[in-house]
Amino acid sequence: MNTQIIRTEMTRERGMTLIEALVALLVLSIGLLGVAALQMSSLRNTHAAHMRSQATALASDITDRMRANRTVALTGAYNIAIGATLTAPATLAELDLTAWKNALAATFPSGDGAVAVNPATNLAQITIQLDDSRGAEAPVVFTTQTRL
Repeated sequence: MNTQIIRTEMTRERGMTLIEALVALLVLSIGLLGVAALQMSSLRNTHAAHMRSQATALASDITDRMRANRTVALTGAYNIAIGATLTAPATLAELDLTAWKNALAATFPSGDGAVAVNPATNLAQITIQLDDSRGAEAPVVFTTQTRL
């Protein structure tokens, strides 16, 4: 008689039911969606950080070019606005600006830049505008100031 009771209890427990399996699958799929969302956010932030570091390097590039030609830079020869282009560069300042603007355009989607030198304070403000289509919807503006 004891053996029949044990067999009856064993036949009732045959594993998980279909509902339990579906609930487990639902919990697992929600967890995987969360992991995918974190991965996408991480990729977006990594790309934005890479673009900011590139902007820093290019701002440093034009700063070094101005410091190498400091006396001319303090006269305002390096001043240029966003969207402005130099058609026939003749001076060293114009050649530097043309090379810098070409590097901006090659590095960033819709990349452009501006330089404004204040000779009274020896401060140069460098502005870089770029399109970070993976992150912000509006163009990102990176601005730095340095003393020449």
